[in-house]
Amino acid sequence: MYQLNETGPMPNPALKKLNWLLGAWTVSGEAHGQVTFNWMEGGFFMVHHIDMIGIKGIGFIGYNAEIKKLKYHYFDNNGQMLECTCEISEGQEIVFVGVQGVKEKFNGEFSNGGKTIDGKWVWLKDGKELSCRVNLRRIE
Repeated sequence: MYQLNETGPMPNPALKKLNWLLGAWTVSGEAHGQVTFNWMEGGFFMVHHIDMIGIKGIGFIGYNAEIKKLKYHYFDNNGQMLECTCEISEGQEIVFVGVQGVKEKFNGEFSNGGKTIDGKWVWLKDGKELSCRVNLRRIE
């Protein structure tokens, strides 16, 4: 599940890839608002706060040793719960993929030295594919 050292458990090294997300970001495009990513004390989970027009939510990303992937759990003020896997590739591409019956996916790419993420959410609703293009800019 996690590694041990002389002072206790250590977070899985796969979590280090999430450091690209740290900080506050403005969201523009087909959605507007702000999101932040911070480490929970101990470094085992990254906390994702969402403050968009009409949506306030919180997500947690941690390493799931069973499936050997980063796992994301999301909850919002509209009662939506989402569980998916999360990957950040060496090419600085971030992908959230729905699992267990959830037909939702986000694919984004870092640019401008890690200061922007251009991406697109895609999901199914009532048998129709919907999408939302977004641009995230790091707040400095």
